[in-house]
Amino acid sequence: MTDTMQRWEIDAVGERLTMRTVPVPVPQHGQVLVKVRAVALNYRDKMVLENGRGLPLAFPFTPCSDLSGEVVASGPGATRFTTGARVVSAFTPEWIDGLRPGDARTPAYRTLGGYYPGVLAEYVVMPEAWLVLAPSTLSDAEAATLPVAGLTAWFALVERACVRAGDTVLITSTGGVALFGLQIAKAHGATVIVSGRASNETRTRALGADHYVDSRSDDWVETIYGITADRGVDHVLEVVGGNHLGKSVQVAAVGAHICQIGALDGFDLSAPAMPLMLKDITVHGIGTGSRRALENLIRAVDRIGLKPVISARYTMTDALAAFSHLERGAFGKIVIDFP
Repeated sequence: MTDTMQRWEIDAVGERLTMRTVPVPVPQHGQVLVKVRAVALNYRDKMVLENGRGLPLAFPFTPCSDLSGEVVASGPGATRFTTGARVVSAFTPEWIDGLRPGDARTPAYRTLGGYYPGVLAEYVVMPEAWLVLAPSTLSDAEAATLPVAGLTAWFALVERACVRAGDTVLITSTGGVALFGLQIAKAHGATVIVSGRASNETRTRALGADHYVDSRSDDWVETIYGITADRGVDHVLEVVGGNHLGKSVQVAAVGAHICQIGALDGFDLSAPAMPLMLKDITVHGIGTGSRRALENLIRAVDRIGLKPVISARYTMTDALAAFSHLERGAFGKIVIDFP
């Protein structure tokens, strides 16, 4: 291992990412040094670079939160992993189990690639508690997609909404979280309706979707009423946000669960109150999940053979092209491979 490495950085919000040569960090007490093998992008990463999202970024700042890699050295007192262990990062590293940290005045948003430095580098140092063992059945590129997209879908459907066989699940996108949600719901025996661009129907049905609805259809609500014989859907992965929450309330069954995850159409949500109340709908605000939930997901991945959908892979030196692809949108995840 050399004394220097390559790392992507910005010196101010809105600046262009630059790859720089910097010293390889040295693990301190309770820390491990990880050789990064792959990093998966999330749309949040782009937003942090462009506007900071109100986070206290420390400059020079390195983006991204989702890594898979190999432990190559340990600091004093670090005993969770042996040298050579394959690991993935925890997005909200201080959320080990139970309720998310924070209080009514200040919800916690202490995440990698935001409050904490990100992982778009050849090597990273972090506390050993911020990592979990990678699934044995996935490649490094596949494993890197789990910390945000995979965990968000798992935490919403399994640990909050408690999906079960016979339920009907509506997924309102074909992005990374959505496609994980599709596979997780099918693994639990649910019927899955996916809403997205008409051009994505064939690929989505190949992953197991039972029904597909064009998200731009004028009779979107009526189409879902027809599919469910007016019963509605038991669970919604609501990744669009904005006024679309109101449409999800309309198609929700009595006693349904809506997992509010994304805000592609805005952070100011809107929904009609009467059906929300009369149908006894539960709305879950989902901000990824705990480290324990990530470990649960990884066990399930190895048990059921779940395979993440990767839209494109780029080399470390092509990170700017990867972010450009993220801007255009992707069917599944975008991954950056490291040598």
